[in-house]
Amino acid sequence: MAMLEVKNLGISFGGLKAVNNFGISIEKGSLYGLIGPNGAGKTTVFNMLTGVYKPDEGLIFLDGKNITGKKTVDINKAGIARTFQNIRLFKDMSVLDNVKVGLHNHHKYSTIEGILRLPRYFRVEKEMNERAMELLHVFGLENVRDFKASNLPYGEQRKLEIARALATEPKLLLLDEPAAGMNPNETGELMEMIRFVRKEFDMTILLIEHDMKLVSGICEELTVLNFGQVLAAGKTSEVLNDPKVITAYLGE
Repeated sequence: MAMLEVKNLGISFGGLKAVNNFGISIEKGSLYGLIGPNGAGKTTVFNMLTGVYKPDEGLIFLDGKNITGKKTVDINKAGIARTFQNIRLFKDMSVLDNVKVGLHNHHKYSTIEGILRLPRYFRVEKEMNERAMELLHVFGLENVRDFKASNLPYGEQRKLEIARALATEPKLLLLDEPAAGMNPNETGELMEMIRFVRKEFDMTILLIEHDMKLVSGICEELTVLNFGQVLAAGKTSEVLNDPKVITAYLGE
């Protein structure tokens, strides 16, 4: 059984069909790419997978469980986490606290325990601090744990956003254009980091990206969207040599 199974997904805005009859099947442990020209519908698909948009039609299954149309928080608890093309951090919070926000899915204390500072509050806070520091160490951010997130360099903000997503302990990680705004050296480091996350966390990853070098370098399989419809899908080498895909990109 595929970890993520999407069937006949569709959504319209103002009468315009943004995504039509979209389907994808991703096995556990895969590093899968979703590519396409600007405006093809890639982020719209991510928004439906994560509950930002409710699809007009179609079904979404995670590990066989129907999560179609559920709220974002419930989809996250079910096991899907994401990053955004435009980085969304709590910029006035510290690096450490940004990661701890993600940990609240699995480390909890009641409001009363927090207000009264009961023993469980201190125990849970200690656990979250330790786990957050472990994640920051993975991304080389432990020495900036007390910095405001907004004061980090762009590339480190990208790393922090991924660390926060991983703090929710997802089964499936969605990365929306993680290389956006990066120079070639930073993109190379990002590729290594994505490979590391996949191996270290036994993570299944679905990646939206425009950088064809990055996609061809790390994704085993691809789906190509164009005007909201699947143009091609399959093994990366085959898809990137498909004349329909080449035409779509040359005409971008």
